[in-house]
Amino acid sequence: MFSSNPFAELSKVLAPETMQTFVVVMILLVALGTLFDIMHKGSAKYFFANWNKARKSGRREFACGEMMSLAGQTVVHDVLTSGEFCNPKRRMAHLLTMYGFLLYAITTAIMVFWYPTRDTATPSILPFLWHLGALMVCIGGYWFWFFIRADVSAEGQSPFRVMHADLFVLSLLASTTLALIWSYLQYHNSSWTNAALVVYLLATTVLFASVPWSKFSHMFFKPAAAFQKRVAKADGSLDMLPVAADRSDPADRDRHSMELLKDASMNMGLGIKREAPRHY
Repeated sequence: MFSSNPFAELSKVLAPETMQTFVVVMILLVALGTLFDIMHKGSAKYFFANWNKARKSGRREFACGEMMSLAGQTVVHDVLTSGEFCNPKRRMAHLLTMYGFLLYAITTAIMVFWYPTRDTATPSILPFLWHLGALMVCIGGYWFWFFIRADVSAEGQSPFRVMHADLFVLSLLASTTLALIWSYLQYHNSSWTNAALVVYLLATTVLFASVPWSKFSHMFFKPAAAFQKRVAKADGSLDMLPVAADRSDPADRDRHSMELLKDASMNMGLGIKREAPRHY
């Protein structure tokens, strides 16, 4: 099963052009949905307005090389390794889901467009990566859903409690889970194969068509927000937030808001860090 291209097998009953058209439509739905989300919520307008406002209040200017360095740090730390998550379990679940989805989506496109029939031999690595990607999404997604979500792990809510914000996670899990079920049934020539295919396509359509109402588009917004945060910290604007107090500075220690702490020890213990950061 892991070495079999399910889309090549599907070409016996469904024309390759139909499969390719479906993939193109899904890509267009993501693009149009993201644009609609940006225009409807004014995300881009707010981002650039906030960026310009913060840059004007910055305490220093950046050279091009330093800006590129901040962009590189954002890509490596915030995008590729999800370094914003303090909870290691949450971070691992996110990485499994993210890289699993990338494997699943990219290999789907490659097999559908370059190896859509049995006439062209599919490199065995492609279906293996497709199944592996779907499995990674399932492992990371179900792990998050049942054990890591803040309302489940920290607030004691039922893992079966569903909210509007869960649309993306649930549709992604449904798509990858049904993909594996469909591939398994197809490999074993089950009479349920076509039924599984129909449900799989429906779940996939919901995943990509629900972009304006789900968190799908966050994968495009989060890197921009993370980069803006790094720039605001580096140029001193701090995104309009007050400068953090430095109690080693006599001027800071004598401020009215610091009177209760001015004579306190610089090492005041773990504080909130005594509790594991499992809420986010």
